[in-house]
Amino acid sequence: MDKENRFREYDSIDKEYGQYLQSIEEDIISKIKKSDILMYNPAVLAYIGDSVYELFVRTLVVSEGNVQVSKLHKKAVLFVKAKAQAEMAEKLDNYLTEEEKNVLRRGRNAKTTSMPKNAQLADYKQATGFEALLGYLYLNNCMDRLMELLHLIIEISYDNDQK
Repeated sequence: MDKENRFREYDSIDKEYGQYLQSIEEDIISKIKKSDILMYNPAVLAYIGDSVYELFVRTLVVSEGNVQVSKLHKKAVLFVKAKAQAEMAEKLDNYLTEEEKNVLRRGRNAKTTSMPKNAQLADYKQATGFEALLGYLYLNNCMDRLMELLHLIIEISYDNDQK
């Protein structure tokens, strides 16, 4: 099989796989009642939001080039550590709707049962609110809004790096 046909085949498989994953995700998310999501414990929203954000950040750092995993990890940590998430939550405040601010506030004010050893309590609580917001948007299948906020985070981060 020549190179061009192989790429066409890979593109086709990639497209089918992407559609398959999207349909599975939509099937799973559609089983969650929208009215229940607001009643979820903020820690549950943060639990899913943490993985959504982690996957986004990992994808972001990998998209910048093929480098050693240890270097990717160091770069990703700059985004996912509690202090960075707390800063992002504060900088996003002007862009959030009242509903989103309420979700973030609920997450921030939720009872804390554990805390990473390298974080201040205030940063950790704000980061939990940030993750709860991402989890809330994800579970509500507000992917456009979720991606809008995640891309805004990238802009804010890169603007800060330029200063």
